Amino acid sequence: MVKKVAARTAGISMDGFHARPLVFDGQTSAGPGDANRPPAADRPYDRPHDRPRDRPYTGVGSVMAAITREAEVSQELVGVQAELGEARRQLDGFKDAALVMALNPASIRRSRWANRNPAEFATVEFQALKAEIEHAGGNVQPIKVRVLPVPGGAEKGVAGDAAGDVAAGAASDAAAGVFDGQTPGYEIVYGHRRHQACLELGMPVNAVVAQVMSDQELFAAMDRENRGRKNLSAWEQGRMYSDALKGGLFTSLRRLSESLGVNLSDASRTVQLAKLPADVVAAFASPLDLQVRWAKPLADALQKDPDTVLGRARALARKRGDLTSGQIFDSLIGAAARPVAAVTVVAVAGKPAATIKAGRQGRVVVEFEPGALPGARHQAFAELVEAFLAQSV
Repeated sequence: MVKKVAARTAGISMDGFHARPLVFDGQTSAGPGDANRPPAADRPYDRPHDRPRDRPYTGVGSVMAAITREAEVSQELVGVQAELGEARRQLDGFKDAALVMALNPASIRRSRWANRNPAEFATVEFQALKAEIEHAGGNVQPIKVRVLPVPGGAEKGVAGDAAGDVAAGAASDAAAGVFDGQTPGYEIVYGHRRHQACLELGMPVNAVVAQVMSDQELFAAMDRENRGRKNLSAWEQGRMYSDALKGGLFTSLRRLSESLGVNLSDASRTVQLAKLPADVVAAFASPLDLQVRWAKPLADALQKDPDTVLGRARALARKRGDLTSGQIFDSLIGAAARPVAAVTVVAVAGKPAATIKAGRQGRVVVEFEPGALPGARHQAFAELVEAFLAQSV
């Protein structure tokens, strides 16, 4: 027992312990040393009732109190460790969760690798997306952005495989928004159409924020997301790949196709399409009309007789509104002209309501202006057409 107590008390200091003077009746001196006793305020307690209840009275009491306190502290540590363990388990459940923030669209800039042509924002599909976002009160599907470094800080690397992440220090210094009231604090990874819609609507855009992301990572994420959603036009895809090669993100088109998991032949044709001269592209109503299967014939025609092809392109640009994209392509490569579709406009109250187009091989297409033929009247229109065609038999 003595050995156990000695082992448990080995580290306990007794510096503050003082032996209590002997006082037999409260008046009789304890001996010759009584004159040297310290003042009452400084000496140990003379009577048991003067001692605080939580202070040990004897040396053994001090030892036992220290042992008890040690056990209490150990128990408290066990409880704290259990709480920390539970907190860590809860945090682990959120480590892969994406935090969505509502950002001011003006604080976000388009990526230098942006693959959406401005003409895309004038399409019927974009207007429908914009109306959907307005009706929902925001973009339900978040866009993704990366934090830009503080102006004047470290720049992002862009040289091929050496393109690394932005320095952690620069990313940590980035402000969550607009740095000086004008300079954007974020760059779009993907979601340019949703960002543009929110910008035009004047409402916050919901976004997942990547604190650190390299140019290569941004480019790959943008390509995957766009191929998984609304496909880019062949010309847009080609421009995107061409810009990546010029910017040094990939050392070759083969390396690009391997990194992105795209077909090398398809990637090559889209890049070829994007390299067409500006005059050839301007011959079409929109670059979005260019088709990937036209890349090689147009490139071959330009290589054979560039002056003639460019001359045709400039002439076609002046009357492109009267020709289809297929007829423009045929004219550029010198193929036989396709028959121009006959168009009949149907007007109601002086405003166009529908058009009747006679296409190739005798096919006739009727197109109604938006709102001219509500869904509730489709059946009535079908019966009217049926009766009309029955009369001509």
